[in-house]
Amino acid sequence: MSTVKIEGITKYYGQQKALDNVSLSINKGEVVGLLGPNGAGKSTLMKILTTVIPPSSGTARVNGLDVQEQSLEIRKHIGYLPETNPLYPDMYVREYLTFVFNSYPVKGNVKKAVDDVISLTGLGQESRKKIGELSKGYRQRVGLAQALIHDPEILILDEPTSGLDPNQLVEIRRIIADLGKIKTIILSTHIMQEVEALCNRVIIIDHGKIVADDTPSNLSKNATQSFVYRLELKETLASIDIKDIAGAKKIEKLKGNTWLITGEKGKDIRENIFKFAVKNGYNVLALAQDSSKMEDVFHRLTQD
Repeated sequence: MSTVKIEGITKYYGQQKALDNVSLSINKGEVVGLLGPNGAGKSTLMKILTTVIPPSSGTARVNGLDVQEQSLEIRKHIGYLPETNPLYPDMYVREYLTFVFNSYPVKGNVKKAVDDVISLTGLGQESRKKIGELSKGYRQRVGLAQALIHDPEILILDEPTSGLDPNQLVEIRRIIADLGKIKTIILSTHIMQEVEALCNRVIIIDHGKIVADDTPSNLSKNATQSFVYRLELKETLASIDIKDIAGAKKIEKLKGNTWLITGEKGKDIRENIFKFAVKNGYNVLALAQDSSKMEDVFHRLTQD
């Protein structure tokens, strides 16, 4: 059974169409990266799933519950970290998390719940401070903690690492990776390395429509039908004539003695590259197929 099921969702803001007949299913345990340019509809989709706003048409269900008719029940199952991460700066961390826990109609020991989520998100040393005294990285941890305080099955995280420095970024990614082992996660981000590191599925939205839905590796493989090779020679060459390698359609010099060679559509030209090297007496130090980077895939699918 799908944890999230969306059928024909369309959303208008006035005359502006933010989502256009979007349909998808997300199964329990998946970590899904939601990608798209600014204004593509990512945040709108997340807000619909978290029952913050209603769709203009179509249906969305979370654990079989309708987002329009059973919104309060759905909120028990979802933890949501919005992009803006709205917090109360004058409240202490423990005070705030206790307040959030008590706002949910769930049973349990509030002190244990707060202690557990503080431990999980690494807030121990900062837990007795006011939220307004925390760094951006620790405020993001508090945002994650409030999303987790009621132990939801599904996490929806909108740009959770936005604005963090490299050290903070690593820590938040580690927390999300650990959570991905036990929860279903929908993650919006502009950082492609984050998608490759955290997600087992990628959905790309452009102009309110889904333009790709696959694993990161499959998206990279299928983004182009041409084979691309990275060739490193021992010898230093000023140039390579494209006519010297049968089936090559583009040859680009990289750093040092490394070349990027693109073959004609659908042709594996590794044998031809070796023949070129043997014929000219060149020593091949390395030859590897170069997969498309996620940045290239994203650009190719969303450029106007």
